[in-house]
Amino acid sequence: MQEQNAILVIVAHPELEASRINKRLAAALEHQENITVHKLYEVYPEGKIDILREQQLLLEHQRVVLQFPLFWYSSPPLLKAWMDETFQRGWAHGTGGDKLHGKELMLAVSSGSPDYMYQAGGVHNFSYSELLRPFQQTANRLGMAYLPPYIVSGIREVTDDQLEQYADGYITYVRSAAPAAMIR
Repeated sequence: MQEQNAILVIVAHPELEASRINKRLAAALEHQENITVHKLYEVYPEGKIDILREQQLLLEHQRVVLQFPLFWYSSPPLLKAWMDETFQRGWAHGTGGDKLHGKELMLAVSSGSPDYMYQAGGVHNFSYSELLRPFQQTANRLGMAYLPPYIVSGIREVTDDQLEQYADGYITYVRSAAPAAMIR
């Protein structure tokens, strides 16, 4: 049964234990009420996804947060496979595919480069908003509300104090009913 404010956080980092940023963000949420932290690479080390289990998790939560490091302007491969397999035609889209209608999708993304490099004329040429557009369209296609992402950029320069601020802010951001703006 779905709780109205239940949140599912799909953490997709292939080396989470070695990740200072994503590991801390996930840890910040692990003991929060009504938040389920689901670590894909830990649950599926061989990459074989239990589709029915994943679909049941989605049904039990109102908000879905995809937490991942930006890999070559997209998500890590297991998250892409998870989306390809879990969002099946007839279940999540297409005729009869309305199981995710009305739910919310939020991204929590980390990147190595500083924020200013993600703009026209910058090293990466595109903004985060432009690079994350496929996720926004996925939410649209599935009938989900796409919420503004939580972004931690320039991770190599993040101090321990800043990381704690990001972790605290992440809890608030994930829980907020209508996130206001992107966090850098």
